[in-house]
Parts: sequence; structure tokens; C-alpha cells
Amino acid sequence: MAEQLRWTTALLMTAASFCLLGHWARPVADQEDQAPVVVEHRLEPTDFSAEELKLLQRRFGVHGPQTQLAQLFTNSVDQFKPLRSQTLDRLRRLKPVILREAAAHQVNPMLITAVLFDEIQHSKPGENLPFIAHSGLVKTHGPAQIGVAELIHQKRLPANPTQEEITWARKQLLDPEMNISLLAGKFQRLKLAIGLPESLMLQASRSYLDAKAIATLTYLHNGKLDYPARVLGYMQDPELHGLIYGRQQPNPDITV
Repeated sequence: MAEQLRWTTALLMTAASFCLLGHWARPVADQEDQAPVVVEHRLEPTDFSAEELKLLQRRFGVHGPQTQLAQLFTNSVDQFKPLRSQTLDRLRRLKPVILREAAAHQVNPMLITAVLFDEIQHSKPGENLPFIAHSGLVKTHGPAQIGVAELIHQKRLPANPTQEEITWARKQLLDPEMNISLLAGKFQRLKLAIGLPESLMLQASRSYLDAKAIATLTYLHNGKLDYPARVLGYMQDPELHGLIYGRQQPNPDITV
């Protein structure tokens, strides 16, 4: 049923994307008809300087943003309520694992939840079926979309694994509990890689520096430049906050 819903969603969202592209193609009103725009200059944690991007790309191999069509598709998927409800139900079942691994690795549980929400919500139909995972057609697996290379980084696999070891690793990645443990371990590893204390519990609402660090970690996890803004937005989602902490918080200044 879940795969059927995901296939239906993919088809509906593709159609919606083409409709919205047609809307984008309409002529824009002349500038004199537009109301003046006041630009507020403030630091945005998801803004990376050219120097920062060059350093991250050199050290970690990250990329630029998704194409406009891919971003449009992603935003369209988020508006499809049946899929969102299905994703939230899955996260509720995973909540004990999220809290356990967040505590074990000193990672904000809302960061893990937000990443899982995004990756589950936007996963491709059928990509987590075992025969597809073991075919080598997809490189990342499980609810957090983790690759075999992460097991090498975390010393769970040798640097040059055999085919049997790769098969074992893919089985581990398809196990939701192990997948979430690897995600928490990945964030702990990346904190050290960018010079942060292993035990530091980052909270986006505490300071710009914390939010910037979270933006950097999520960028390194996904490799796409538009990803951090989505994750920081999900971390502020009252429904996701209620899912983890047992209550919905209407205050926009949620501690995340």
C-alpha cells in the first residue's frame, strides 16, 4: 500500500510540476507596477560564502543546489497530505530509536527527525526494496538515505570491502534501526570533521552559530545546497516537534 501511494504521488506531482512550470512562464509585470521591496540585511545560516563552498567542495565533495525542476517537484510533494501523514506515522514508530540514538551520539533529536522526514518524504518509489538495493542501481538506502561508504567512515567496513561485505552492508542500511544509528553516528563524525566538540548538542534556536553548524552538517549529509534550508524548516515544524516531545508547540521560537 505504501509503495502504491508513493507511485501515485510521483505521478501526481510530476503533473503538478508541469502545471506550475507553465505558471512560471507567464510574463512578469513591469517593475514600475511592483511595490517597493524592503530588504532586511541579516545573517542567514543557510548562506554559504564562495570561500566556504570551495572549502566544503574540496574536502567533502558536496555540490550546488538541485535544478529548479527538482526543487519544484520536492516542494510539490510536501503539499500532498496523504504522503505527509504516512511519513509522520512511520516517524512515530521510529521515535524510540530516534531518541535512543540521539542521546547515544549527542545529536539533537529534532535534527535526526527533520532529516528522516525529508528523506522518507522524498524517497523514490521502490528504491528500498531489497532486490533494487542489492542491484547497485541506487547508492543510498534506508530511511536516512545512507550509503555504504558511511560504514567505511565509521570503521564498520574495511576501506576496500569485498562483494560479500558490501552485500552485508546494504542489509544493514535497509534495517531502519541500524540506518538511524548510522545517521546519528554520521552527524557525530561530521561535527568532529568541521572542528566541533563531539559532545556539543546543537540547537538552531540558540544562536546563529548553532544554526550555521546544523546547516553545514545537513549540507554535508545530502550534498545539495538547497537541503539545509529545508531541514531547518522541518526542525521548526510544530507537528514534528510534537511527535518527538509529545506536544505541539505553536510558538515560532521552538527550541530545536
